[in-house]
Amino acid sequence: MDKLFMVEKEMKESLKKDYPEFTPGDTIKVYYKIREKDKTRLHPVEGVIIKIQGQMHRKSFTLRRLAYGEAYEVTFPYYSPNIEKIDFIKASRRRPRRKRLYYLRGKSGKGATIT
Repeated sequence: MDKLFMVEKEMKESLKKDYPEFTPGDTIKVYYKIREKDKTRLHPVEGVIIKIQGQMHRKSFTLRRLAYGEAYEVTFPYYSPNIEKIDFIKASRRRPRRKRLYYLRGKSGKGATIT
């Protein structure tokens, strides 16, 4: 395991990104690239972070967004080359007591905010 850990550490240093620090409960906007035929465009997704999982180069985060009355979740690899940038919108008023905010799935509107 020590050899694997050392290799992953070297890979992480080469993949450094200048993303803002965020935790579950924060609201962020992710701009990711979408390829359509021969064009590439940026698609922004704004939502609340439900969970952050993994370590090193396998790190990913899940974003929950409400669009047209339907909630959906998108999981992004942290070091994906398709992510152009991440904007930090706002921090949750209070820090949640959990790392994974699955209880937000059954809620909508004001009930889905962390107060």
